[in-house]
Amino acid sequence: MIKSMKRTAGVDEVGRGPLAGAVVAAAVILDAENPISGLTDSKALTEKARLRLSEEIKNSALAWAIGRAEVEEIDQINILQASLLAMRRAVLSLKAQPEYALVDGNRCPDLPCPCEAIIKGDQSVAEISAASIIAKVARDQEMVELDQVYPGYGFARHKGYPTKIHMQALQDLGITPIHRRSFGPVKKRLAEINKAL
Repeated sequence: MIKSMKRTAGVDEVGRGPLAGAVVAAAVILDAENPISGLTDSKALTEKARLRLSEEIKNSALAWAIGRAEVEEIDQINILQASLLAMRRAVLSLKAQPEYALVDGNRCPDLPCPCEAIIKGDQSVAEISAASIIAKVARDQEMVELDQVYPGYGFARHKGYPTKIHMQALQDLGITPIHRRSFGPVKKRLAEINKAL
C-alpha cells in the first residue's frame, strides 16, 4: 500500500534527551527516481557522513522541511508532546503535502494524512533515515552556534546532553535561557540557586 503512494514522508526528531536547546524534527519526501545510498540512523553515521548526506538529501528529495519546539514549549507541554508538535510542524511545512507519513517511534503526531509509527524506523525506512539525518545536522549546527552565545558549557561538544562537562558547568555557571527547566538536573540546580538567594 505504502509503495504505491507517490508522496510518502519520513518523519523523525532529535533532541529529546538533552538538558538544553530545542527539539528539532524533519520531514522528507524522497524521489523514487533518484535514490540515495548510505541512508541509515543518523546516530550510526560519522559527522562527516551526516553532513554529506544531509546536503544530498536536500538537493535530491522531492521535499524536505524542518520543524521545532522551543525550550519554553518543552517546559510547558512536556518533551513527548513537544516532539510530536515539532514533527507536525515539519510535515505541515513541506512544500508538497504527503499522502502518507512514516514516523520513527511508537506515536504519531496529529497530521492531515494517514500516519504509521515504526519503532526503530530510522534504521529500516529510507525516508525516516533521511529525516533523522537532516534533523540531527540542523540541531547540531544550532548547538555549535549556541556554544558561542553561552561559552563554557561545551554545547558544541555535547549538544546539550547531560555529560559530565555539562553537569559541572551547570554547577559552576548556573542556568542559561536555553536550559529546559522541567528536566530533573536543571530543576534541581534551579532549586539550589533559589534556596541560596
